[in-house]
Amino acid sequence: MFELLIPVSCLFFLFALVPGRHRTYAAIIAWITIIIVFIGGLPTWIEDSNILYPVMALLSIPFLIITTRLLLKGNDAVMSLTRAAGVAFIIYAPFAFVEEIGKYLITTVVHHTYLILQLLGYPVYLVLWNTFQSGFFRVEIILACTGIQAIAIMLGVASAVPTTTRQKCLAFLLIAPVIYVLNLFRNAGVIITYTSQSFSWLPDISGNQEYGYSSFFWAHNIFAEGIALIFLIVLAYSLFRLIPALGDFAGDLVQSYEKEIKSIVGTDKQSSEVQRD
Repeated sequence: MFELLIPVSCLFFLFALVPGRHRTYAAIIAWITIIIVFIGGLPTWIEDSNILYPVMALLSIPFLIITTRLLLKGNDAVMSLTRAAGVAFIIYAPFAFVEEIGKYLITTVVHHTYLILQLLGYPVYLVLWNTFQSGFFRVEIILACTGIQAIAIMLGVASAVPTTTRQKCLAFLLIAPVIYVLNLFRNAGVIITYTSQSFSWLPDISGNQEYGYSSFFWAHNIFAEGIALIFLIVLAYSLFRLIPALGDFAGDLVQSYEKEIKSIVGTDKQSSEVQRD
């Protein structure tokens, strides 16, 4: 149900890229719909024992409130953030909404992941077009396993400020090929450690009773996501070195949100003082 809002959000993010008085309200609707979709994923993430995404979903509520306030005030940094989200959607949309394109990307990732597993000499074979099996255990590769989300987001960040043609080209080379290749090794690592039950000795904190799932939980939800997060931070730092204006943009963005949070807290304090008087 919530997935139906994704194209709606994408459409309004695109509207927000077009100059005009409508941009502010298009941006607000875009953020509201995408946050609703994000929160709608909570049951699935909790069922999969995912830790990072549920925390982000909960934090997205105050983020939405503050973002809406800043957009209504005409904050340039938040509008640039909205532009970055719009560009990210443009990149991601064809893979998410056109089945043939998405399936082609998944097939390519499966093929390259299989090559890496062969080079590592790990005994695995394909039982379906996108499903690996080794021994008793299987791992399915879906669109979320291709790295396209991270690529789209980082390219969107790179577009948040004006750049030269050289910076655009270098940013693309820094982001797309690097994330794609490292994601292949991430997939291979999860497949190996899960199907060989490498982390079965660790405590089962997943809450999932499926046989062997604990090893997948540690491999995919803890170690793989943790390493990916660290890598994205390093990549973002490299991107900021390549495009110095991104540092100013990030500083303005943090300052805007910090100021707005203080404004909200200050208003609450003043209200409390009035009530006490």
